[in-house]
Amino acid sequence: MKRTFRLSIIFCMVVLAAALSIFHLYSSVHAQGEGEQVYIIPVQDTVERGMAAFLKRTTEEAAENGVDHIIFEIDTPGGRVDAAGDIGEIFQDLDIPNTAFVTSRAYSAGSYIALNADNIYMKPQATMGASGVINSDGTAADKKAQSAWISSMVAAAESNGRDPIYARAMADSSVDLPEYNAAEGEFLTLGPSEAEEVGYAEGIVEDRVELLNELGLSEAKVTENNPTMAENLARFLTDPVVIPILLSVASLGLIVELYSPGFGIPGIMGLLSLVLFFYGHIVAGLAGYEAIILLILGIGLVIAEIFLPGGIAGIAGVVSIVASLMLSSADMGHMAMSIGIALIATIIVSIVLFKTMGLERGFFRHIILQDSTSAEKGYLSSTSRLELIGMVGETMTPLRPAGTAVFDGERLDVVTEGGFVGTGQSVKVLKTEGSRIVVRELSSKEKEEEKE
Repeated sequence: MKRTFRLSIIFCMVVLAAALSIFHLYSSVHAQGEGEQVYIIPVQDTVERGMAAFLKRTTEEAAENGVDHIIFEIDTPGGRVDAAGDIGEIFQDLDIPNTAFVTSRAYSAGSYIALNADNIYMKPQATMGASGVINSDGTAADKKAQSAWISSMVAAAESNGRDPIYARAMADSSVDLPEYNAAEGEFLTLGPSEAEEVGYAEGIVEDRVELLNELGLSEAKVTENNPTMAENLARFLTDPVVIPILLSVASLGLIVELYSPGFGIPGIMGLLSLVLFFYGHIVAGLAGYEAIILLILGIGLVIAEIFLPGGIAGIAGVVSIVASLMLSSADMGHMAMSIGIALIATIIVSIVLFKTMGLERGFFRHIILQDSTSAEKGYLSSTSRLELIGMVGETMTPLRPAGTAVFDGERLDVVTEGGFVGTGQSVKVLKTEGSRIVVRELSSKEKEEEKE
């Protein structure tokens, strides 16, 4: 019995050892073949800070999941240089083997992103290059910005063993490469055959399946990553064109609400625009809690200004709100311009509202005095002595131009039209304006006529 038990134990141990060996062998095969994982990450449309936030999230997720390879499918006309720089840092910190797959265009910032990848493959109709730095108004950037960008392009090419002359020609129009249709004054753009010839592409493939075959990953598990709805919304809300629109709608909505009774559509639109601005910048990783705290503090101080005299709270509130906007920006210059546009639009609309709607409506009716002390209501600072007009009197003091004169035994404070009149001179009342009595010295002829 004991022997049978021992044999059973030995048999179980052998089976367990065999099972463990088979499992280990399966795990090794699985890791080398079907177990490999590939992430497909799109790099599409305009390059901006929202794209950088999306790429940061997906590459970190790939690292956490132990992905074996990342393919960046690129189709972009370019975009912001600062966002491209952030994306370049993401690539440089990436330990996972990766490939840039140019499906259509990799222009400007897009070419810089591609050059940071370990490998580059292109579709037959794809192009890459044309990477000069252009300002938002379509003009060429200053020499300092151009020099920095050219250096970045060269460094990206060199980091992966590519000849930097072509990267320089993509960003510097003074580089002459006529054999690739890049004469002096033109930025270099490479087609797939040219890119392969100069070492800027490892190959030309028709589609993703062929690319996976070229990379030896045909049996790998492919996961396609796309931006979430929140990330797509953030990319839209952080667009340089959308930002001044949001700020203008926010300021205009709140100003119009001040002239409207109750709280209605203008106020809701203003608050919603402000919420959307900060939501997009928070999701894109541009705004932190400090910006939100400053915004709330600023709004609180502006409201407090209604109840506190002096104007200090209001000024501090406006400064706090502007500071929160600046802290949320990737480009201080662009944010300053956006705030300026919103300010100008608000001033114009406010003037129109003052002219057309008055101040008797809305929120201002609670904080602005509407009554006036008009003559029609019986308010007079003093009664005009109209009966004095034309009367002749004698000065008791010199008029320089103010002084004292006597009219029919009544001593009055008078003023001349500007000239000097000595003591004991005859003067005539020209007009009265409340307590102000204007006189003029009589001429010799008038004095003679007065005696007669």
